[in-house]
Amino acid sequence: MDREPHLLFVDDENLLHNLFERLFTRHGFQVTCCASAAQAIELLKDESYDLVITDFMMPDMDGFALLGHIRQFYPTTRVIMVTAHANVQHAVRMMQHGAIDYIPKPFTTAELLDRVNASLAKNLPGVDVAPADSKDGNRAKSKGTQVEYIGESESILRLKSILPRVSKNQAPVFIQGESGTGKEILARLIHQNSDRANGPYLTINCANLPRDLVESHLFGHKKGAFTGAVEDMTGAFENADGGTLLLDEITEIELAIQAKLLRVLQEHEFQKVGSTEVKKVDVRIVATSNRNLGEVISEGLFREDLYHRLAVFPMTVPPLRDRHGDVEILANHFVDKYCNLYSLESKSLAPDLVAHFNAYSWPGNVRELENMVQRGVLLSAERTEVAKSDVYDDFFTDAEAVRDTSSDGSSLKLSTIDDMERHMILQALQDSGNNQQVAADKLGISARTIRNKLRKYREDGLID
Repeated sequence: MDREPHLLFVDDENLLHNLFERLFTRHGFQVTCCASAAQAIELLKDESYDLVITDFMMPDMDGFALLGHIRQFYPTTRVIMVTAHANVQHAVRMMQHGAIDYIPKPFTTAELLDRVNASLAKNLPGVDVAPADSKDGNRAKSKGTQVEYIGESESILRLKSILPRVSKNQAPVFIQGESGTGKEILARLIHQNSDRANGPYLTINCANLPRDLVESHLFGHKKGAFTGAVEDMTGAFENADGGTLLLDEITEIELAIQAKLLRVLQEHEFQKVGSTEVKKVDVRIVATSNRNLGEVISEGLFREDLYHRLAVFPMTVPPLRDRHGDVEILANHFVDKYCNLYSLESKSLAPDLVAHFNAYSWPGNVRELENMVQRGVLLSAERTEVAKSDVYDDFFTDAEAVRDTSSDGSSLKLSTIDDMERHMILQALQDSGNNQQVAADKLGISARTIRNKLRKYREDGLID
């Protein structure tokens, strides 16, 4: 994609439009917001969107009807369904009718950003991206999706040296590391360098699956297995047969499902939900986690026998702060990547920016560095050097989605959309001298909405 991805947010909460625009524009997205499905249908006639994020409950036409309209008339447009009333039947219905993801409220801003990026990277179900024998758009050959691990630090060179030996066998691999270190890239490299490279490579993010649908996503289900199972569903293991299955953040799976995973690893067979038929399967498992495995095992949250079955090859991806010398190499790599992506002339990083990068601790690891560089490339526009001010601009510091500053100058954690919404309302009231109508006008909502929100905050004990 040689342009900014264009997102369409559909939600009748006008206050959220401001939040979505602030969150995504600073991450290199083009954002359009509207308040109803009817408005979205009109916008879709005149503009092409890469992804539609729609609330389910809206007046006049709900998100499901909008989903059906998009799948019929714009089949290459991805749709994420957002709902405050999540349940298994609802999730199954949305996913079966073409939603590429399903996000129950409440969710964090970081999670929403990750889910949007993941949805844009996914193959779209039913749109000529999967092999002819597959019913699942997530099943895809790895050919044409080659990746590489960038870095020359000692720890990364050791990973690269052992990679061929780990790849050329069928044993499971367990990859540990902090969020943003590149565990998924290492998993794909293992697949690319294996004898299964021409087979399917499927990724399941266990942390993002609706809790009641994990078993169906992994093993599939038969029609009528439970309320909402209106047709047969093929699970990840069956779709990945003959290839590699990445179980990302596997420690988030419940113990009951862990027992069934252990059986698949031991017996190479599984049963769909609602079926007595036993299916044989040939799948190599690569599992990842960003949690301390010793702690989750000792707390009884993860089966020790499953860990030992998975960790034939336990590998750890080091955090960026421990990869001495790799920050500048990675930063230059991302400069080239985004210059090519946005069809810009080649750029370099200003020396003071490089010095700042090298001195920073990178709590968000490689993912954080990539986001910073992407921002700098975009804001430097036609200039051939990315300046420090392009990356560390006061505007983006003030708009940081996960951290803001309260009126007394103290740090205030704003991790969820609801947190951000509440902070904006209270800040607008403070700026307007507690005049609800003035605050409402500033936020583009009604004074009645503010009154209702304030009543809820008091009921929840969030304000006095």
